[in-house]
Amino acid sequence: MRARVIYNPSAGREQLTRHMLAILEILENAGYETSTFQTKPEPQSAAHEAKRAALAGFDLIVAAGGDGTVSEVINGVSGLEKRPLIGIIPAGTTNDLARALKIPRADLLEAAHVIARGWTIPMDVGKVNDSYFINIAAGGYLSDVTYEVPVRLKTIFGYLAYLIKGAEKLPQIKPISMRITYDGGVFEGEASMYFVALTESVGGIQNIDPHMLMGDGKFTLLIIKTANLFELVQILSQLIRNGTHINHPKVTYCHTSSVKVENLDEHPLLLNLDGEYGGEGSVEFTNLQQHIQIIGNTSDYATPLPSEITESTSKLLEEIDSLDLEE
Repeated sequence: MRARVIYNPSAGREQLTRHMLAILEILENAGYETSTFQTKPEPQSAAHEAKRAALAGFDLIVAAGGDGTVSEVINGVSGLEKRPLIGIIPAGTTNDLARALKIPRADLLEAAHVIARGWTIPMDVGKVNDSYFINIAAGGYLSDVTYEVPVRLKTIFGYLAYLIKGAEKLPQIKPISMRITYDGGVFEGEASMYFVALTESVGGIQNIDPHMLMGDGKFTLLIIKTANLFELVQILSQLIRNGTHINHPKVTYCHTSSVKVENLDEHPLLLNLDGEYGGEGSVEFTNLQQHIQIIGNTSDYATPLPSEITESTSKLLEEIDSLDLEE
């Protein structure tokens, strides 16, 4: 068997580079003839190499880096008829997919041992036009706000930090008129954003859908039907603390095999795929059920750990609670 490790040399404060020989030894001892590829600065470097390696007949491709590296590898292989097994060595800030699959995030070598054990989880993949995502897609008023998120907040809470930044930019947060069609229903009206999720972990928090079942061919759809600052922060607080945001009156929540989003507004409806810019306008999401086999820590996944309130999350909660809001 042959394995290709595609790694981002700058991820994890260069820990990957320092530990690469040990990682290769672990994979070699598991029976893989292993080689490496160091990603380049040009766009889609990991995606191009993942596709090349898959077409060359590699049995396993290991995405070693942050969520961006994982997303690129998924995009590189998802369009192929024959797709290799995927492994993950998380070395980014949030590592959402690794978190969802219970892969150790604080120990790169232990993550390599998870790959060596080879317990696979069939994962759904979302498709939008010619792009793919494996964690979450989000659309809505995300343009100017996303560029002004402080690095500190982004590190603390990842993608959802953009919503916290909205507390300072209320005049720029406006609802967008949209039509969203899903299994058994249609939402038409004003909303600030929507989420189409395949795992329960977003921005390091595992509560986006307490009833998520990965690999069932269904997206979790969340529509945030408000641009009111008080309500947005209330929804975020419920998400972080206990997952009760799905019951909020300003949230539409359901499981659906497809989602069609139409922009009925003059304002551009921006799309974010796994944390990266995915275009704008009307889009249609297709669920490719159990499209990719990913190695996970299935012994933990069988009995999910309760969502933990980490130190960084606690800091974010303190920031939310300190906001001076008026309903």
